[in-house]
Amino acid sequence: MRYGYPVAALVLGGQLTIQMRDRDVVLGPRELFVVPRGAEHCPRADTETALLLFEPRDAVNTGDVSGELTAEVETLA
Repeated sequence: MRYGYPVAALVLGGQLTIQMRDRDVVLGPRELFVVPRGAEHCPRADTETALLLFEPRDAVNTGDVSGELTAEVETLA
């Protein structure tokens, strides 16, 4: 995926690997990583993992690719 804005991931439990072009970033509980704007990345969790993603409210879940897996933006009350 590639986004026109930075994306931050905070792992609450488990382990998350963010695969980048030049390296893999492995995060454990209470660790945060910011993917720079425009950087290609692929998040992967091999076991059950809880995390928070921080991104703009109008972010598209599939990045710069649209298709049947692209979710509609919902407004929470």
